[in-house]
Amino acid sequence: MASDFLSVIHPSNPKQRESRNEGRVLPVLPVRDTVLFPHAVLPLTVGRESSIQLIQSLGDEKTIVVVAQRDAHQDAPQPADLHIFGTMATVHKVVKMPNQSLFVFTEGTERVRLGAFTQTEPFMMAHVDPIGDVPAEGGPELEALQRNILAQFQQIVASSPTLSDELSTIAAQMEDPGRLSDFVTANLPFLTTPDRQELLETPDVRARLEKLHKHLVKEIEVQQLRNKIQSEVQDQVQQSQRDYYLREQLKAIQKELGEQDESQKDIEELKQKIEAAGMPEETKKEALKELNRLSRMSPMAADYSLTRNYIEWLAALPWSKSSGGEVDIAKAKEILDEDHYDLKKVKDRILDYLAVRRLKPDMKGPILCFVGPPGVGKTSLGRSIARALDRKFQRISLGGMHDEAELRGHRRTYIGALPGQIIQNLRRAGANDPVFMLDEVDKLGRDFRGDPASALLEVLDPEQNSTFRDNYLDQPFDLSKVLFICTANMLDTMPAPLLDRMEIIELQGYTEEEKRHIAFRYLIPRQIKENGIQPENIEFPEESVSYIVRHYTREAGVRKLEQLIGTICRKQARRIAEGKTEKLVVTQEVIHEFLGGIKVRVDTEIAERTRRAGVAVGLAWTPAGGDVLFVEANRMKGKGGFTMTGQIGQVMQESMQAALTWVRSNAKALGLTEDFMKDMDLHMHVPAGAIPKDGPSAGVTIATALVSLLTDSPVRPLTAMTGEITLSGNVLPVGGIKEKFLAAKRAGVKDVILPAENKQNVEEDLTPEQVEGVNIHYAKHIEDVLAVALPSSRAEEKRDEQVREEVLQEASAQT
Repeated sequence: MASDFLSVIHPSNPKQRESRNEGRVLPVLPVRDTVLFPHAVLPLTVGRESSIQLIQSLGDEKTIVVVAQRDAHQDAPQPADLHIFGTMATVHKVVKMPNQSLFVFTEGTERVRLGAFTQTEPFMMAHVDPIGDVPAEGGPELEALQRNILAQFQQIVASSPTLSDELSTIAAQMEDPGRLSDFVTANLPFLTTPDRQELLETPDVRARLEKLHKHLVKEIEVQQLRNKIQSEVQDQVQQSQRDYYLREQLKAIQKELGEQDESQKDIEELKQKIEAAGMPEETKKEALKELNRLSRMSPMAADYSLTRNYIEWLAALPWSKSSGGEVDIAKAKEILDEDHYDLKKVKDRILDYLAVRRLKPDMKGPILCFVGPPGVGKTSLGRSIARALDRKFQRISLGGMHDEAELRGHRRTYIGALPGQIIQNLRRAGANDPVFMLDEVDKLGRDFRGDPASALLEVLDPEQNSTFRDNYLDQPFDLSKVLFICTANMLDTMPAPLLDRMEIIELQGYTEEEKRHIAFRYLIPRQIKENGIQPENIEFPEESVSYIVRHYTREAGVRKLEQLIGTICRKQARRIAEGKTEKLVVTQEVIHEFLGGIKVRVDTEIAERTRRAGVAVGLAWTPAGGDVLFVEANRMKGKGGFTMTGQIGQVMQESMQAALTWVRSNAKALGLTEDFMKDMDLHMHVPAGAIPKDGPSAGVTIATALVSLLTDSPVRPLTAMTGEITLSGNVLPVGGIKEKFLAAKRAGVKDVILPAENKQNVEEDLTPEQVEGVNIHYAKHIEDVLAVALPSSRAEEKRDEQVREEVLQEASAQT
């Protein structure tokens, strides 16, 4: 039986097993989370049935072996569940407890190693071999190590409230290093059971001292750090208590003197602001509730400043303050005419709104959206509307905004939370009915932080914005009195639900005549003033301004024109600063000197490039306004191939295929053989290939270029066209007529071919002054286009060539 136990628990060789069997056989008492050391007295509570029987079986021989369990949760440990090393102990006294357990006083005598177990029931007995200490060689190092351990132990005892000071005295009297290490280990409360067992299993005294020294050093460091933290916390607590007592004393003194402390003053001021803010009843109730909470809060509390900021925001908002007075239609019209040239449709719509506002002051504000190319006056028009209404003006740039919280605000749970831009700008305006301009609404971003366009849906809906709820305020605010004005360069990128809530007002580009008027009325006086020169120091003749417009700008708006005028004014300011005080008359020579050579030669370029067959001029719409577009066709020997280049989109490729199909199907009518492509390849190209281009408005231009190439008839000079074609040759209407027409006029085009169904757009969008000087031809079929665009006789070709030469000669003379 014993050999079976031994083979299971201690799988060592047979010789070792025999040597262990030669030791004493003693009862084994397993204990939980406890390690008994030699020469140490340890009281044990014995409650297990097997352990009670073991103690009761002791006769005169009161010797047992105390061994720690490997797992303290094991209720019925077997030999394999015990450590191999334990301590032989003498039982001095046994006390019966009321709960039937025994209180046993034991004293360790020496280290032992368990051998084979002779029995396990009713309690365990095993052979034990005494393990004596391996003495350490004496010398200075051992003495230094022993002294360090003693000093560290005395330091720990001195700083510990649970260890008796007598332990230091007892340890100091021990000269044997082995006993000292066992004594110190037995009395260190911070050592874990595995650490104690490791020290028990180390018979080498020097090694045991070194391990103990490491534990003592670590404990002293932890104790020092703990003392430091405790000291800092105690200092803070004492400071807080001191501040509290002083504050309470200050309150008592102020009360005796009849004075009020600062915090109470702030509470009273906030209460007065809440009463005077004119906020709705529910909001006022919430504000007073937060104020009551604030009054009971210590100013040192973490939430104090957050709660106070929230109340101040509620009290500072213009809940019932309006800025607009009686609407004067005549005065408003005068202001709009004074600030902006032309823009008749836009001004009429604004005056219509003001008229309704006069008759119905409580009307819900419309959402106007000005759409047009850069530099046509969208933002400045908003300022004029605010001035005409005598209201405050606020502006938010939405370009690149990608966080919904920038509009709606963050919730108060976030650190550093603030209301969104809508509420912040209303507070700055100090009124609940400002003119609110949302610039670049077509350039809103969108990412994982939210979609600002969706946040605008509530803001820009007259049916919803009367109860707009900011995340920070969490209270409804009425935005229905605000006049929202949005600006955009294009509508394609705007979400349909957002677009549905707006009234679109389009601002097209300006003609050369309009730019000249704007320059003299606004741009030149403003730049003269901004650059610090007097009007008598510089003069802009009309022909010089027209020259700048025609040959240095190619934009729909007037921003570039103002920059060029500003450049000339700065040059004159420099001349004055250098002592040249004579008046500067801006001639063409001065323009060339200050601005460099001619930048735009579109009129001469059209005349030059259409000299050869296969080149046609189309008109295109872009977010920056209209523009002219050249379409070129060429042929070479081949087998009927068709190539399309110029970074064109899918729609333009389809237009090219449709145009070629129409030409091939009508080859006979055009004077071509039906198999004209049998021995040739065709190549269609739209220059400026780095610029992506697409759209259903180039069909007639492509077809004209193909017919011009195949019939060897150059397109007439200074002629441009737009429109889409079908396979049967019908010309379909297109959009952006005003922008395209103005682009043609800026480019010096004299003949414009448009789809017949776009005639209404011309009559509605273009004034007689804008149309003046340009012949408009309307086409229903592609044959109508070709009749205007291509010469019908040799005499017409000669006349076209003469016109080209005159244009080129005139441009050369101007240069």
